[in-house]
Amino acid sequence: MKTGLYPGSFDPITYGHIDIVERALKLFDKLYVLVSVNPYKNMLFTKEERLDMVKKALEPYKDKVEIQASETLTVQHARHLNATHIVRGLRALTDFEYEFQMTHANRELDENIDSVFFMTANKYSFLSSTAVKEIARFNGDLSTFAPPFIVERIKDKFR
Repeated sequence: MKTGLYPGSFDPITYGHIDIVERALKLFDKLYVLVSVNPYKNMLFTKEERLDMVKKALEPYKDKVEIQASETLTVQHARHLNATHIVRGLRALTDFEYEFQMTHANRELDENIDSVFFMTANKYSFLSSTAVKEIARFNGDLSTFAPPFIVERIKDKFR
């Protein structure tokens, strides 16, 4: 069985993230989606809130996707789950530079776990959770960026 691990902060999960999940499921029999906890990042949503939103957003894929949270290195969590690949999404050249560095660091930690990259759909190539939060802060329309229930949760945070 081919198993992948898709880590991210998912603060919040967007249509871009969901697009990467759909692409990854074409290659992997099982995909773990890992809500990463990074104490150095300033999050809008708690770990529990992010887990809840990811679970609801990925409900249609529940037969092949499992959602977990982690406070460890991604490569360690991948090893623990017997995942052979870390799934990452790419939007632009700046994403590639960061992911290039992370892939090489992960290879030093475990040479048996590789990375696989998916280019997001063109319509999401500009989309990031940071951009969604910025638009929300100024009361912009989020309907094309995230599922409706997530848009409502974001709006609640800024009320």
